[in-house]
Amino acid sequence: MTHSRLFSALAAVFLFLTGALTTAGTAGASDCPRGEFCVWQNADFSGQRANWSGDDHWWESWIADTDSSWANHGISGPGVKDHVRVYSRASLGGHMTICLTPGEEAGYNGAANDQGDSHTWAMSC
Repeated sequence: MTHSRLFSALAAVFLFLTGALTTAGTAGASDCPRGEFCVWQNADFSGQRANWSGDDHWWESWIADTDSSWANHGISGPGVKDHVRVYSRASLGGHMTICLTPGEEAGYNGAANDQGDSHTWAMSC
Protein backbone atom coordinates (compact mmCIF):
# COMPACT_ATOMS: atom_id res chain seq x y z
CA MET A 1 0.00 0.00 0.00
CA THR A 2 1.37 3.39 -0.92
CA HIS A 3 1.81 6.10 1.66
CA SER A 4 -1.00 8.19 0.19
CA ARG A 5 -3.45 5.25 0.28
CA LEU A 6 -2.44 4.39 3.84
CA PHE A 7 -2.85 8.02 4.87
CA SER A 8 -6.28 8.21 3.18
CA ALA A 9 -7.40 5.01 4.88
CA LEU A 10 -6.23 6.24 8.29
CA ALA A 11 -7.88 9.62 7.76
CA ALA A 12 -11.18 7.92 6.87
CA VAL A 13 -11.03 5.76 10.01
CA PHE A 14 -10.21 8.83 12.12
CA LEU A 15 -13.14 10.82 10.69
CA PHE A 16 -15.49 7.89 11.22
CA LEU A 17 -14.43 7.45 14.84
CA THR A 18 -14.49 11.14 15.77
CA GLY A 19 -17.86 11.57 14.07
CA ALA A 20 -19.25 8.69 16.11
CA LEU A 21 -17.88 10.18 19.31
CA THR A 22 -19.40 13.56 18.56
CA THR A 23 -22.77 12.00 17.86
CA ALA A 24 -22.64 9.98 21.07
CA GLY A 25 -21.75 13.07 23.11
CA THR A 26 -24.63 15.16 21.84
CA ALA A 27 -27.22 12.38 21.86
CA GLY A 28 -27.66 12.58 25.66
CA ALA A 29 -29.73 15.76 25.88
CA SER A 30 -31.65 14.88 22.75
CA ASP A 31 -32.76 11.66 24.49
CA CYS A 32 -34.98 13.76 26.77
CA PRO A 33 -38.52 13.29 25.42
CA ARG A 34 -40.52 16.26 24.13
CA GLY A 35 -42.70 17.72 26.88
CA GLU A 36 -40.42 16.43 29.67
CA PHE A 37 -37.91 17.77 32.17
CA CYS A 38 -34.88 15.47 32.41
CA VAL A 39 -32.10 15.11 34.94
CA TRP A 40 -28.94 13.01 34.59
CA GLN A 41 -26.69 11.78 37.37
CA ASN A 42 -23.51 12.77 35.53
CA ALA A 43 -22.34 15.85 33.67
CA ASP A 44 -22.83 16.11 29.92
CA PHE A 45 -26.14 14.21 29.99
CA SER A 46 -24.63 10.85 30.92
CA GLY A 47 -25.43 8.24 33.52
CA GLN A 48 -28.95 7.38 34.62
CA ARG A 49 -31.74 9.74 33.60
CA ALA A 50 -34.97 10.66 35.34
CA ASN A 51 -37.70 12.54 33.50
CA TRP A 52 -41.04 14.07 34.36
CA SER A 53 -43.87 15.81 32.55
CA GLY A 54 -45.22 17.30 35.80
CA ASP A 55 -44.07 18.47 39.21
CA ASP A 56 -42.27 16.13 41.60
CA HIS A 57 -41.98 17.35 45.17
CA TRP A 58 -39.89 14.38 46.36
CA TRP A 59 -37.34 12.93 43.94
CA GLU A 60 -36.55 9.23 44.17
CA SER A 61 -33.51 8.42 46.29
CA TRP A 62 -31.29 7.37 43.36
CA ILE A 63 -31.53 10.82 41.69
CA ALA A 64 -31.97 13.07 44.75
CA ASP A 65 -28.76 15.01 45.44
CA THR A 66 -27.01 13.33 42.48
CA ASP A 67 -28.18 15.61 39.63
CA SER A 68 -25.42 16.93 37.40
CA SER A 69 -27.08 17.87 34.09
CA TRP A 70 -30.56 19.04 33.15
CA ALA A 71 -32.77 19.59 30.09
CA ASN A 72 -36.10 21.37 29.80
CA HIS A 73 -37.92 20.01 26.76
CA GLY A 74 -41.28 21.24 28.00
CA ILE A 75 -43.91 22.57 25.65
CA SER A 76 -44.42 26.33 25.54
CA GLY A 77 -47.53 28.34 24.84
CA PRO A 78 -49.66 31.14 26.23
CA GLY A 79 -50.42 30.53 29.89
CA VAL A 80 -48.31 27.34 29.99
CA LYS A 81 -45.93 26.71 32.87
CA ASP A 82 -42.81 26.04 30.80
CA HIS A 83 -39.91 26.97 33.09
CA VAL A 84 -38.53 24.39 35.53
CA ARG A 85 -37.36 25.33 39.02
CA VAL A 86 -35.24 22.79 40.92
CA TYR A 87 -35.05 22.98 44.72
CA SER A 88 -32.48 21.69 47.21
CA ARG A 89 -35.04 20.10 49.55
CA ALA A 90 -38.15 17.97 49.17
CA SER A 91 -41.53 19.73 48.89
CA LEU A 92 -39.87 22.64 47.02
CA GLY A 93 -37.98 23.59 50.17
CA GLY A 94 -34.49 24.95 50.62
CA HIS A 95 -33.20 27.17 47.86
CA MET A 96 -33.68 27.08 44.09
CA THR A 97 -30.57 25.41 42.67
CA ILE A 98 -31.25 25.99 38.98
CA CYS A 99 -34.06 27.25 36.78
CA LEU A 100 -34.32 26.27 33.14
CA THR A 101 -36.15 28.24 30.49
CA PRO A 102 -38.01 26.42 27.70
CA GLY A 103 -35.56 24.44 25.57
CA GLU A 104 -32.62 25.14 27.87
CA GLU A 105 -30.08 22.38 28.49
CA ALA A 106 -27.29 22.52 31.08
CA GLY A 107 -24.54 19.92 30.74
CA TYR A 108 -23.14 21.01 34.11
CA ASN A 109 -23.63 23.78 36.66
CA GLY A 110 -21.27 23.83 39.63
CA ALA A 111 -23.69 25.70 41.91
CA ALA A 112 -26.54 23.25 41.23
CA ASN A 113 -24.49 20.04 41.02
CA ASP A 114 -25.73 17.29 43.37
CA GLN A 115 -28.24 19.62 45.03
CA GLY A 116 -31.69 18.78 43.59
CA ASP A 117 -34.46 17.09 45.61
CA SER A 118 -37.66 18.41 43.97
CA HIS A 119 -38.89 20.53 41.08
CA THR A 120 -41.90 22.42 39.82
CA TRP A 121 -43.03 23.82 36.47
CA ALA A 122 -43.49 27.59 36.65
CA MET A 123 -44.35 30.63 34.51
CA SER A 124 -40.86 32.15 34.98
CA CYS A 125 -37.54 31.72 36.76
